[in-house]
Amino acid sequence: MAKSAYEQKKELEEILKKELMEEYAQNAETSGSKEGTRLHDEELDFDIKPEELESYLNKYVVGQEDAIEVIATKVCTHFNRMKIENVIPDEERMVGNIKSNILLIGPTGVGKTYIIKLIAKKIGVPFVKADATKFSETGYVGGDVEDLVRDLVHEAEGDIRKAEFGIIYLDEIDKIASSGAMYGPDVSRTGVQRNLLKLMEEAEVDLKTPHDLASQVEAAMEAQRTGKVTRRKINTRNILFIVSGAFGGLDEIIGKRLNMQKIGFEKGDVSSAARQNLLQKLTTEDLIKFGFESEFVGRLPVYVVLNELTVDGLFNILKNRYSTVVLGKKMDFRAYGIDLDFSDDSLKILAERAHREKTGARGLLSVFEKTLIKFEKTLPSTDIRRLMVDGNLVNDPERVLSEMLLTDSIKSFQKNYLVKHGIFLEFDDRALEIVQSLASKNHRSIKQLCEDLFQDYHHGIKLMGKDSFRITAEAVEDPDSYLENYIKQNYRKQPDSRE
Repeated sequence: MAKSAYEQKKELEEILKKELMEEYAQNAETSGSKEGTRLHDEELDFDIKPEELESYLNKYVVGQEDAIEVIATKVCTHFNRMKIENVIPDEERMVGNIKSNILLIGPTGVGKTYIIKLIAKKIGVPFVKADATKFSETGYVGGDVEDLVRDLVHEAEGDIRKAEFGIIYLDEIDKIASSGAMYGPDVSRTGVQRNLLKLMEEAEVDLKTPHDLASQVEAAMEAQRTGKVTRRKINTRNILFIVSGAFGGLDEIIGKRLNMQKIGFEKGDVSSAARQNLLQKLTTEDLIKFGFESEFVGRLPVYVVLNELTVDGLFNILKNRYSTVVLGKKMDFRAYGIDLDFSDDSLKILAERAHREKTGARGLLSVFEKTLIKFEKTLPSTDIRRLMVDGNLVNDPERVLSEMLLTDSIKSFQKNYLVKHGIFLEFDDRALEIVQSLASKNHRSIKQLCEDLFQDYHHGIKLMGKDSFRITAEAVEDPDSYLENYIKQNYRKQPDSRE
């Protein structure tokens, strides 16, 4: 009788458990826990000062000087304070835990994630980034917020001590704000806030998840071998939490509050500058009205508002010597041995186009790709080794590319013809236009077309004793007849007597 689906599932689980137990038994003696390589307190060697970190960030991030000043200061204070707290006697420690967790507010593409990645790289701590929208209250749908901490251990290559001094960055935090409903998704959002609240203060997170079959088998084998089960946990006391979001509509909440206090907030459309000014007046009350639990807001004592990027801001990003957009594109072309450079007018046009995308600095990547993709595809197959991107190229890339390919192909043909026959063929402008048109019409390369058209020209040219010859439109349209007529009209026999 055929087995039921349930029986098949149970049998598969038993086989898997058996395999895992055998694998665990084989590796138990040779796989030492990485807890043995934990950092000691004295190894927490952090001595970066706020101005040093601020200077570092300002090298790479443009137009966010005020925000960077606050972020750099609070991050440095957090890590330097941890260094002190880990060496002072227990009786001198504060009751409770106050951390400089940070809330970043700003539209997409202004550099929020980039800034935090730079910080983690500079100070050398593990870093985890996730979107708040992936989590649910129960963890059964979406993800469990404690997975963030487990991911931090993974980024630290299993070193729990190192992970306990890491950074967790949560984007789109505004998406878990509640509108106040007592049912539906709002309840889950509130639950996620409360789950995060525990981690942001201080919590012990078990690295073995209950629903992980491998963890269960490992625990069972450990119990058999030692008679007890050791739970590996990570403490979140010193983990810095940084959250961010665009917070659309928050400015309206602030504006209404200020209006009630008779501070001239005018209704209607608010400009970017006006919105920026309103966000700078943010209070805890506004975040609670936006939909956050008061306890959750209380764990985010530092608010930082990042500037929206204007055209000039985007242009300055591109002009920065450390611009990842420009340097990245230069590397793309350098991979094919092509030097790429940009004129200021081209960068200005690209910045204007990116601003219309309304995605901040992310729009720069998009407009760069759209402008240069055909050059990136085609130029590696040519002899072109330098590309200057100017305003003409940005405004009409197809025409400029076509002209470049024509020039390159003709030069290559001329070089080969000169080497092979000792004759230089010069083309007039009209001849080049016709060559380009014929090549496109017949789906052939310009070089191959020219080789076919003028393969026998060297015989007639040498007959006239010439080492150069001018190709005209008529020569391209009817090569044989043109050369024959030219020879008849211009060939002169040498005189018998010397002058």
